[in-house]
Amino acid sequence: MVDVEGPTDAWVRCDQCVRLIYDKRFIRSLRVCPDCGTHARLTAPQRLDQLLDPGSALPIPHIDSVHDPLDFVDTRPYPERLLDARAETGLHEAVVCVRGTVEGWPVVVAAMDFRFLGGSLGCSVGALITEAARTSLRLRVPLLLVTASGGARMQEGALSLMQMAKTSQALAELDEAGILVISLITDPTYGGVAASFATLADVILAEPGARLGFAGPRVIEQTIGETLPPGFQTAEFLLRHGLIDDIVPRAAQRTVLAQLLALQDHRADPADPAPEPGPAPGPADLVRDGSTGRAPEHILRCADQVPAVDSWTPVQLARHCERPTILDYAAHLLDGFHELHGDRLGADCPAVVGGPGRLNGRPIMLIGHHKGGSQLAERQRRSFGMPSPAGYRKAARLMRMAAKLRLPVVTLVDTPGAYPGPEAERNGQAVAIAENLRLMAGLPVPIVAVVTGEGGSGGALALAVADRVLICENGIYSVISPEGCAAILWKDSDAASTAASALRVGAAELLRLGIVNGVVPEPPGGAHTDPTRAAALLGAALEAALDELDPWEPRRLVRARRDHFHRFGVDEPNRALKEVTGEA
Repeated sequence: MVDVEGPTDAWVRCDQCVRLIYDKRFIRSLRVCPDCGTHARLTAPQRLDQLLDPGSALPIPHIDSVHDPLDFVDTRPYPERLLDARAETGLHEAVVCVRGTVEGWPVVVAAMDFRFLGGSLGCSVGALITEAARTSLRLRVPLLLVTASGGARMQEGALSLMQMAKTSQALAELDEAGILVISLITDPTYGGVAASFATLADVILAEPGARLGFAGPRVIEQTIGETLPPGFQTAEFLLRHGLIDDIVPRAAQRTVLAQLLALQDHRADPADPAPEPGPAPGPADLVRDGSTGRAPEHILRCADQVPAVDSWTPVQLARHCERPTILDYAAHLLDGFHELHGDRLGADCPAVVGGPGRLNGRPIMLIGHHKGGSQLAERQRRSFGMPSPAGYRKAARLMRMAAKLRLPVVTLVDTPGAYPGPEAERNGQAVAIAENLRLMAGLPVPIVAVVTGEGGSGGALALAVADRVLICENGIYSVISPEGCAAILWKDSDAASTAASALRVGAAELLRLGIVNGVVPEPPGGAHTDPTRAAALLGAALEAALDELDPWEPRRLVRARRDHFHRFGVDEPNRALKEVTGEA
């Protein structure tokens, strides 16, 4: 943005659309062009004023570091450049670190300033970022990194390079302690910053148009001799390729950050004594017909409680195109739900949706399949709920984040199966599913899975290794679709209804087999007839299941989950139950 002086008033010219903006209007819009939406660069002090509650910022003391370690001189001595940068910016270094609050939620912020030697990562910046992380660890409050950098500071040589390892190590300590880390990528973020602390956060947000990458576009083009595509390395490009979680305009950043910061607040200090365990929540409570004798009314635990229907009716209802989607349920049930995107490996699968939110005040991580609803174009975009490997890897990333923050995981299963295309096979579909099965078996937080529609084969199971597996009244769960089974065994796809009966895909049969632990009632005629009521019934069942699991410390929770799945197919199911209770 360029300042333009008028006769009496100040104006600003947008670099992108070349429109003139009245200065006061520009400031009110948080320095975002009201015509084209270009986000002008902010200084570190401006950024802190924008994000933090007024008067809440408390500076983190400056950390001394080596000064001109190489006696570096190019056209000028390095100390002179430092003095000029300090004089021009009023800052001591290229990052400002403070403690503060966002909508009342505590946070430690490290905000970089591109004006100071291009926001380069030198020893002093590394020391300040590390001190911000240690302050976050000491206070047990989240860390917010606002990045803007051209890369490492050349004038400090290999010592600058070492700051990448130093800051990454500091964030690893926060991972081990279960402290939330958020990155807000601003334009530009390149080089050593991009390849260290900027991209190691649990959640990576970006401003519209912000550029992020290891090598800059000119370096890439000179190296490979090719012209890069339009928008390369922009936030929009990165979101499509699964490398960031979301793009958040400046006006929405405080709200989004507050929702994320609230996830940390519920956690007790790990040093606090664990609650006394009650009766085990695992298989010892679940006899083979699914009845516990003390189940809440909103979860049907006995097969006789499930209304009797023919075997083909639930197949049709489970596939109804107007059945509520995971986003419908999230809108009805969760406060502050924020969808997170990408597997951080290069792709974002729209057939899997996930993100944190609050279920009646309880923070959870919601993950599930999304078929796309009633519109054909949207169903096609989401591959009819059939995930690619990127979808399962995204789910795994969010489950690991939930484990770090000690959030219960809720999965909503609704898929015909994993996507069967050649690209999925090339990208390791089988491995992605297998990795999720292993991850969920040992995840140290409560997991509740609900088959809300179709539970198709391994593509469904990859999100359903849980402490409580529920199914909606008109859901189905099977090793293969009835049509596929009929074609293979009956040699006649028209025998699908016969195959559905033989496979016992309906809720009541699954409850008798012990495949599911309970059934969630639906409105008469199916969930699509009254989505609001269906969501209320699902929400009540989820709360009941989570209430049962909440008291359990991780090791015992994992043992019960593993024992539960271990007993499937065992000739003596009671033996596995006795092992859990210590009777064997």
